[in-house]
This record gives sequence, C-alpha cells and structure tokens, in this order.
Amino acid sequence: MTKPLAGKTALVTGASRGLGRATAEALAKLGAIVAINYASNDAAAQDVLKAIEAEGGQAFLIKSPQGSYEAAVEMVDALDAGLKERTGSGDLDILINNAGGGPVHTIDDTSPEVFEKVMGDNFTGAFYATKLLKPRMRDGGRVVFVSSLGAKSALPQYVIYACAKSAIETLTVVVAKELGPRGITVNCLMPGMIASDANADLRADEQTKAYLEQNTCLRRLGVPSDFSGAVLSLVSPEMGYITGQVIEVSGGMSL
Repeated sequence: MTKPLAGKTALVTGASRGLGRATAEALAKLGAIVAINYASNDAAAQDVLKAIEAEGGQAFLIKSPQGSYEAAVEMVDALDAGLKERTGSGDLDILINNAGGGPVHTIDDTSPEVFEKVMGDNFTGAFYATKLLKPRMRDGGRVVFVSSLGAKSALPQYVIYACAKSAIETLTVVVAKELGPRGITVNCLMPGMIASDANADLRADEQTKAYLEQNTCLRRLGVPSDFSGAVLSLVSPEMGYITGQVIEVSGGMSL
C-alpha cells in the first residue's frame, strides 16, 4: 500500500475516541507520525495507540485537556519533545483541531462556568493551539478545524456550542489568509450526525434515528470513516489549492 503521508507529522486533538480516533488512525495508516492528544481517558488513548502500532503505524500520546493558553503551551511542549525524539525536529505538517463537545444549555440556563467550559473546549483551545503551532508548521502544510452542523442550525438549546463553532468557522478564514502565502491550506469540516459517544443516546432511540435518516439525502447516518475520509482528502498532496472553506460532512442532512 502506498503511503502518501510518509515522513509527515500530525497532531490530532481530542483523538482518544470518536471522530478524532478515526482521524488519527487514518493518518497513521497513510504514513504520518501522529501525536494523539487527549484529555483524560487513558484506557481509550492507549487503545488508539495500540491499534495504530498493530497496523505498523507510528504515534505517541499527549495527555493535555485543551481549553486555555496554559494547556496549549503544555501540549506544544510535549509535542516538541515527542517529535524531536522520533524525527529530530519539532516541525509539524498537519494540525487537526478536533477537540470539542459540550452540554446542552439555553441562554437562560447557561452559567458563567458552563459558558467558559464550552467556549474553552470548542474555541479557546483551538485558537491557542493554532497560535502556538503556526511557527512550527512547515510550508505546504495543512490545518483542519472542526465545526458542527449545530453552528448552522443554531438551535436555542445549543447556544454556546453553536456560537463557539461559528467562531471556529471565522477563525478558519482568518488563518487561511495568514498562512496562505506559505502554501499552507486551512479548511474547516462541518460534520452532521456521525456516530460517536456524544450522540449515542439519539441513535439508540429508533424513532429519532429513523427521523434523522429520512431527513438526510443519503438516507443514513454517518460513521467515523466518513469524517476521517474527508480529512484525508483535505490533507492529501493533491489538495493544495483549496483553502478557507467550510465543508459540510452530513450526507445532505441540512439540505
């Protein structure tokens, strides 16, 4: 099997489960050395690492929950150490800002603590990680942010989450303009209902699942490989002229 990402280095935030895990495994399978960032689930992170190594891939773990400048500094220091140990350089080719999620809250029941937590998980962490990693990105590299169909639908019960993901989409365009002269593309993926721990309860309800499927053009819900496949497309050597775009990965759910 050809490995078009051989010799490339990658960081995936929030990579111990769900879409992040699928992305980390897919990048490693194509030859990239992958830094697996995760917040707290040691067992899940070890499972990802073992799965990658079982397939002959290279990866290492960075335990550092994102959401603040200090956390981003900690992650970048660990990334530098891990990459230098394996490649002799701290340079990065691929940055996947995937970490996110959060509780359901309306404006009225959003406390200051909830506001800071959801914004931190979904916007602040990605902002500071990108700020610190920009100087370490190699020319011709790839940055992928992750939004959500929730930003587009803007349901009242997801107010802070939706606002944070909308901010990610704006950040994508700003960073694309800044890094474009270096040949670095910056894009954003907007997943719809793709199977993960976060939506397991919705998918377990057969009536809800059937409704969602019938309101999706492809008449099925997504699986993690649908998302990781989109990531692989964006980071491939052939995708060097698409940047600043928000690309929906939803099977046509919002059409």
